[in-house]
Amino acid sequence: MKIYDIEGFPNPVRVRIALAEKGATDKVEFVPVDVMGGEHRTEAFKAKNPDAVVPCLELADGTYISQCNAITEYIDGHFEGPLLTGNTPKERAQISMMNLRAENGLLNAVAAYFHYATPGLGPDLETYQCAEWGNKQKEVAGQTMAYLDSVLADNDFLAGSEFSVADITAFAGLAFADFAKVEIPDSFANLNAWRARVAARPSIAG
Repeated sequence: MKIYDIEGFPNPVRVRIALAEKGATDKVEFVPVDVMGGEHRTEAFKAKNPDAVVPCLELADGTYISQCNAITEYIDGHFEGPLLTGNTPKERAQISMMNLRAENGLLNAVAAYFHYATPGLGPDLETYQCAEWGNKQKEVAGQTMAYLDSVLADNDFLAGSEFSVADITAFAGLAFADFAKVEIPDSFANLNAWRARVAARPSIAG
C-alpha cells in the first residue's frame, strides 16, 4: 500500500493521523509528491488521481483511491483498532455529518481563503484568484469555529464521546487556519480546550 502525499499539508495530515490512530503508519509506504514544483498536475500523476491533489492511495492490486474521506474510510475498515468512522448506522451518520461540517465549513473554507484571497502557494500554482470569494469563506470559517465551540460545550468530541474522523478533520482545519493567519478567538474556550486535548494524543504528539 502506497500513499502519495506531501508531509505537513492539511489533507495528508488527516490521513497520517488516521493511520497513527490505527497503529498502521509502518504498514504504508509514503511516496513524496513535489506539489510546490507542480508534480501533482502532471499527466503522470493525474493518471493516478485525476483530481490532481494529494493524498492518493495506491493498493497492491493497482487500485487508486483519492479523496481524503474515501482514503480514511478505507484505512479505518482495513486496519484493526478503534473505529474512527463509527460502529452503528447512527454513529456513522453522525460522524459523517460532523466530518463534512468540519471539512466544508472549516478546512475547505480556510483553504479557499488561502488560495483565493492571499498569495497562497505563489503565482506559479495560484493561477486563479478571487479575493471576494476567499474573504467570504474566511467568514464561513469563523462561523464554523463558533458552531464547533458550541458543540463542544456538551461533548468531549465533535460527534459525541469518542474521537473520530470528524475530530481529525477539524484539527487539521485549525492547523491550516494558523498557517493561513485566520484567527481562532481565545473566547472559544471549548474549541481551544478540545484542541489541546487532541494535540496531546499519541497519534499527533508522537
